[in-house]
Amino acid sequence: MSGPSTTIGGRATEAPATFGVVDPATGAVFADAPDCTREQLDTALAAATAAGRAWRADEAALVSALYAMAEAIDAHAGELAALLTAEQGKPLSAAGIEVSETSRWLRAAAALELGEETILDDGRRTARLRRRAIGVVAAITPWNYPLLLAGWKLGPALRAGNTVVLKPSPYTPLATLRLGEVVNEVLPPGVVSVVSGGDALGAWMTGHPAVGKISFTGSVATGKAVMAAAAPDLKRVTLELGGNDAAIVLDDADPAAIGKGLFWGAFINNGQICAGVKRVFVPESLRDAVVDVLAERARRVRVGPGTLPGVHLGPIQNRVQYDRVRGLVADALADGASAATGGAPLEGPGYFFAPTILTGVREGMRVVDEEQFGPVLPVLTYRTVDEAVERANATRFGLSGSVWGTDLDRATDVAARLDCGTAFVNDHLALDPALPFGGSKDSGLGVENGPWGLEEFTQLQVVHRPAA
Repeated sequence: MSGPSTTIGGRATEAPATFGVVDPATGAVFADAPDCTREQLDTALAAATAAGRAWRADEAALVSALYAMAEAIDAHAGELAALLTAEQGKPLSAAGIEVSETSRWLRAAAALELGEETILDDGRRTARLRRRAIGVVAAITPWNYPLLLAGWKLGPALRAGNTVVLKPSPYTPLATLRLGEVVNEVLPPGVVSVVSGGDALGAWMTGHPAVGKISFTGSVATGKAVMAAAAPDLKRVTLELGGNDAAIVLDDADPAAIGKGLFWGAFINNGQICAGVKRVFVPESLRDAVVDVLAERARRVRVGPGTLPGVHLGPIQNRVQYDRVRGLVADALADGASAATGGAPLEGPGYFFAPTILTGVREGMRVVDEEQFGPVLPVLTYRTVDEAVERANATRFGLSGSVWGTDLDRATDVAARLDCGTAFVNDHLALDPALPFGGSKDSGLGVENGPWGLEEFTQLQVVHRPAA
C-alpha cells in the first residue's frame, strides 16, 4: 500500500521516489514511504523560516493552536495507533497509549509560561530577561516511540515560538507522516513540516544553514555525528542518546513485591526504550528469588503480532536490531551465562525473540556493558552496596537508574549516589511531562519536558534601559 504523504509548507507533497516499510511481525514490506529530495527539504525549511515571524507574534493564537493539535490527534487516535502497530510492531493497546500520551504532552507544553522577569532594578537602570524563539528546529525521532517523541519535541519547540521540520526514522515513517497531515489541518502553513527519508536526509537537515536548533533522539554514534554537523553554524543541540540503566535491589527488598515493577521497567516496549532497566544488581542472598520472580513473569508474557488481542509484547522492530539482540545473547551464553528463561528467537516469521533473563553474567560481556535495546535482562550479584553503586556507575551512559527496597530512606540515599539524570526508588520509567528528562555522559546533552525542556528551545535576551 502507499502510505501518507510528506507535508511541506502545509501541503501534502509527493516525492519522486519511495522506500519500503517493513512490518516487523512478518519481516515483509507492506507499504511505501516518500523518499524526500534535498530540494524538497530546502522548500520545507524555507517555508518554516517564512512562517516563523507570524507564528511567534501572537502568543495566544500559538497556544490555541497547540491545544487544537492535541484535539486533532485525539480525533484520529485509532487510525494513528493502527499505523503505529503496523510499522513499529507494538501491541495495538500500547500504540493507543502512545497516541494519547502524545496529545497529553502537547497540552502540557501549551500550558507552560514564557514570562519575562526583572533581573536588575537599582533605581538608575532596569534589566528585563526575555526568552525568545531560536528560529527553525530540526527534530529527528527514533523508531521505538515515533509519535510520543515527536510530541516531546513539537510541543516545547512550538510553544517557544519556533517552527519545526520533523523527520521520523525510516523504519517507522508512516504514523509520523500521518501525524503531519493531521496537525496541519489546524496549523498555519509552514509551522510544521514532516519529511521522510534515509540517513542522507538527516545529514542534510543537521547541516542546513536554515536550521537554528537540532533536537535528536537516537544512538550515541549518530548523536556525535549530529553534534559535529551542528558545529560549523554553532547550532543549538539537544541530544538524547540512550542508556544502560542499572537497577539495584537492596537486601531488604521483597522479590514478590518488586517483581512486576522491575520486570516491566525492563521489558516495556519489548525492551526497546532508552531509559529502561538494562542491568539488575541483586545481593547474593536474593539472587535465586529475584531470578525466579523475573523468569516466571517472562514465561507468562504473551509475545506475538501487535494486532492480536491479549498480546503483551510484539516483535523487535527491525532486522538489524533483531540480529544484534541475537548476537548479544549468543555471545553471553557461549561465554558461560545461562538463560533462566528465553535465550533464543521464536519460531515463525517476523522478528520475535523470547523474553530472556540471563544469569551467570559479568562485566566484560557485551550484554552487560552495552545497551541491549531488546527483550533481554542480565542479572548480576553483588556483596556490598558500595560495590553495587560503583559497578552501576561504571558505564559511559548516565540516563536513569533505580533502587528497590523496603526502607525508603535508605533506598533514596543509595539512589542519590547513582550517576544519572533520573534516579527512581521502587519504580522505573515514571516519566511525566512535568519532570525534566535527560542524562549525563554519553546519554546526551540538555533536557526535555517541563519548563527546563521549554527553555532548551529559547535564547536569552536582556533588555537594559535607564530607569524612568
